Amino acid sequence: MKKCNVCGYKKPDFRFKVKGDGSRKKTCKSCERTWANALLRLLVKERKLTPAERIGNRLGYMGTAFIMMSPYLLKYDDLGAYTYLVGAILSVPQVWLAKQWNLVIVNLNLLIGYGLYLFN
Repeated sequence: MKKCNVCGYKKPDFRFKVKGDGSRKKTCKSCERTWANALLRLLVKERKLTPAERIGNRLGYMGTAFIMMSPYLLKYDDLGAYTYLVGAILSVPQVWLAKQWNLVIVNLNLLIGYGLYLFN
């Protein structure tokens, strides 16, 4: 018999979930199943990222960092324009895999605009 830390009733051990290490949880199964928890479980999809999504996320964060620091580097011999281009190239895989087409277009616009700026 074990006492639930939510309802306070003593219940048999099989009423408590088993954790990964083999021990039992402190909250009984019936107290864990509330309508709020059931709603949250319906709203959240548990899934693993594919390797392409993982590397896309990492490249996207790096590209965002380049884009964020670029305005401050524009006055230093057009170094900011190069970092804008690198940031846009690194950000495209993340938004492409996430199918955020508006951001793909923004990044392509950034590539074209600063590419023409550096070319001229």
